[in-house]
Amino acid sequence: MDTAVISTARLIPAEAVREGAGVTVHRTIGGPTLRNFDPFLLLDHISSDNPNDYIAGFPSHPHRGFSTFTYMIDGLMKHQDSMGNSGILGPGSAQWMKAASGIIHSEMPEQQNGLLRGFQLWINLPALHKMDQPEYQEFPENAFPIVETSDYRLKVLIGQYAKAQAPIEDNLTEVVHFDIQVKPGKQFHHVFPVGNNSFVYVFEGIGHTNTQHIPTHSLMILDSEENTLNFVAGPKGARMIVGSGKPIDEPIARHGPFVMNTQEQIDQAMRDFQANDFVRNRAWVNRKS
Repeated sequence: MDTAVISTARLIPAEAVREGAGVTVHRTIGGPTLRNFDPFLLLDHISSDNPNDYIAGFPSHPHRGFSTFTYMIDGLMKHQDSMGNSGILGPGSAQWMKAASGIIHSEMPEQQNGLLRGFQLWINLPALHKMDQPEYQEFPENAFPIVETSDYRLKVLIGQYAKAQAPIEDNLTEVVHFDIQVKPGKQFHHVFPVGNNSFVYVFEGIGHTNTQHIPTHSLMILDSEENTLNFVAGPKGARMIVGSGKPIDEPIARHGPFVMNTQEQIDQAMRDFQANDFVRNRAWVNRKS
């Protein structure tokens, strides 16, 4: 069992990791440098124009004890789960899946001009909610509000920004999650709640804050006491994923796709999965066109 650990390093380069049936993902949160960033458990970035890097996909696998948020930028992702949900995520669309007591699902890329880009973020659940009934939501690109200024374009993925409210809310950890494109040489400024754990992951271009240069494919942790982001894009602009959430402050026991509070709960999850005893009631589905 390991507790939530925050690396002292403020800048974390993404590491290439093989997952699923051999898909290359670029990992920051959840890697050896930053095992957990409470309430965030994992941040994977898929980005390739070579189908050999991803076409094998993620065949059926289980989850228990947390929620996942999958966001597509380019390409298609076909999904199916043990609750009876299925569909295809296209560019700009997203899926929120509260695995909680247990879901078995698959995610299989479908080629679209060879390019596949997207993110998956794992968000922990408090102990009182780890064995809740699973829930599922899927939204197309136009369901997410856009805030546009002369300096940046911000897509609200989870939570709220200014008066723009995303269709997905996480009331347990008050997570906010944005996709932000900052124009060349322009600035994005935002203050997150003090005490939150907040991050910035740059995946196009480069930028800098008052104290830190941020290259492409790097994650920067904000100071939880100040929690102020002053980001200035480089000469070609920059695009970044930004997230912030309220820490749960509970022990974390983690084994592959299971995240619980104790090793005994992990052992039980493995027994339940092997016995085909995960919850099989149909998850609540919310699709908007």
